[in-house]
Amino acid sequence: MAKTIITAALTGAITPHGYDVPETPQEIAQTAYECWKAGAAIVHLHMRDDQGAGVMDPVKFYETIKLIRSYEDCDVIINCTSSGDNRVSDDSPYGNAIRMLHHKMVPGIEMGTFDAGTFNWGIPGGIFSNSPTFLTTLGNLYQERNIKPEFEVFDMGMIRAVGEYWRKGIVKAPLHFQLCLGVMGGLAATPQDVQDMIAYIRRLQLEGSLPQEITISGFGIGKGHLPVMFAMLANEAHIRVGMEDNVVYGRDKDGKKILATNLMLVERAARAVEAYGNECATSAEAREMLGLAPLDHAAVCAALDQITVDQLEAAKAEASEVYGTTYFAAKGIGGSK
Repeated sequence: MAKTIITAALTGAITPHGYDVPETPQEIAQTAYECWKAGAAIVHLHMRDDQGAGVMDPVKFYETIKLIRSYEDCDVIINCTSSGDNRVSDDSPYGNAIRMLHHKMVPGIEMGTFDAGTFNWGIPGGIFSNSPTFLTTLGNLYQERNIKPEFEVFDMGMIRAVGEYWRKGIVKAPLHFQLCLGVMGGLAATPQDVQDMIAYIRRLQLEGSLPQEITISGFGIGKGHLPVMFAMLANEAHIRVGMEDNVVYGRDKDGKKILATNLMLVERAARAVEAYGNECATSAEAREMLGLAPLDHAAVCAALDQITVDQLEAAKAEASEVYGTTYFAAKGIGGSK
């Protein structure tokens, strides 16, 4: 029976504060454990500051990962964002350094996002900057740290760009794509867009512009989350759900919105996988499918014990001193409902 990998994107940087979004390390870790037990093989992590805004803070990533690994029976794959704060997404040396500091220093991160291009979020929105300089540095760091890139692609050009990074040796096969659909600056969240993106990946594979060793997952934001989820299943691909992408579960018989939780979304995804005739991949099975090493839980915990909050705070201060902080006073997204 075919296996489908479910990724749970628990928090995000944009989902407004006030919904049932886990924000503290304790809340995120507990939600990660619950979603893993419900069928999620991977948890995708963002962090929030004390005001609920997205923040790239290695201390919070460290605390969250350590709490997740304190569950001795939990082998969930940990995937951490490289883009969780609009205040450092300006392609400045400081911003770029802060965006990957946790990947550089915190043990136990198995996957990391690689957003393969720059685009406009929408109106009013802003620019989501992912320059070739940043992505080249990030790809090389991931290779050094044995972190598998998750290629978040919002349009066709980003798919093609991934092929260039692969051909230049900045990233290595097997590649894992995450189709991100429904953002105004990218493709829409429809089954046809899913089909078009997958067809383009297959075309580039035939041309030799992408390797044969590829896995594909996808999600749609807002009301597009269900059409994309079912389209991914129909294309024998994998799925992502969670409060980062969608806060509404559905509507009741009176037409009123039913607000979601991460657990509700994962449980429905697991039922959809089973109804389709597949089985939810365990984390161990997903590691094998993605080309990840088996989890050595004891070794990860031991490595985490060697890191201190003081070391991480010192690294943050050093980045500010070396590069000159550009962390400006603009309000962080995600801080209010």
